[in-house]
Amino acid sequence: MSQRLSLAVQSGAFAVPETGRIAVFHPREGHDLSALPQDRLEVIQPLKPDHDDWAARGLSCLAEVQPGATYAAAVVFLPRAKSLARHLVAQAAATTTGPVLIDGAKTDGIDSLLKALKTRTDPSAAMSKAHGKAFCIGGGLDLSDWIAAPQVVAGGYETAPGVFSADGIDPASALLAAALPEKLGKEVADLGAGWGYLSAQVLSRAGVEVLHLVEADHGALGSARRNVTDARAQFHWADARDWGAKGSLDAIVMNPPFHSGRSAEPALGQAFIANAARLLKPAGQLWLVANRHLPYETPLGAVFASHSEVAGDNRFKILHASRPRRTR
Repeated sequence: MSQRLSLAVQSGAFAVPETGRIAVFHPREGHDLSALPQDRLEVIQPLKPDHDDWAARGLSCLAEVQPGATYAAAVVFLPRAKSLARHLVAQAAATTTGPVLIDGAKTDGIDSLLKALKTRTDPSAAMSKAHGKAFCIGGGLDLSDWIAAPQVVAGGYETAPGVFSADGIDPASALLAAALPEKLGKEVADLGAGWGYLSAQVLSRAGVEVLHLVEADHGALGSARRNVTDARAQFHWADARDWGAKGSLDAIVMNPPFHSGRSAEPALGQAFIANAARLLKPAGQLWLVANRHLPYETPLGAVFASHSEVAGDNRFKILHASRPRRTR
């Protein structure tokens, strides 16, 4: 993925300024930023695992662009969501005085974005490599109509561009909410809380005193803060695979992700399950929803003494697990 950036720098197609900060929007695992001056980079990455990975390499990292920020140049790695991709390009153009390099795979819409920009400015010639393209536009271009505002979906919930289920309530989460018991316990966590739909349903259950919303996407967590205003809610920008204190929770609900980019990775959900078993008290209970084809029963059996399917339909299954196994 990073080959195009390196070629653009080496060829001079992306003229890196000799001074000033360089913003890098949404770099992910596999991107190589070594062609850029490391001491002048500011990585904009809202996904906590990726954010922490870049920070561990010694780079300056932020979850979002700060008000009044100005950069000498910028690099935008396109995300999958069209609205978010345009939003990031507009942000980069608005905050940058020099060149803006836009890099993306064909499957992420780089061709349609280039076509749209040609109606607004004169992009550089595109460099094609590894099933994608990279090209430059000038900073300062007014793309304010591409800045995506939060939208309000059914139920009055607010969502942000690019977050999971941004266009409405996820049907799997709705199915899980309907299957939850009337009592869940005093201290509960929603692992991978997204913009807060499931958490709002949990807080309607009797006896809940504390609810932890754990979400790796900073944008989604921001929406959750606006959707869930109950004082019992505590918000954590964190990776749900390793968040929290052992044996501290009475119940966990979750609709774990199972994709990384375009690739299905059931190991993500399995890691959520393993951490849920670690977090729950001996009498704690896990409630989760999953696509019917996902092989979660085996990992559940490995870390819980009891588990079963308690509800579902032809697309999703609701799994309940209890009595977490304790490892030394």
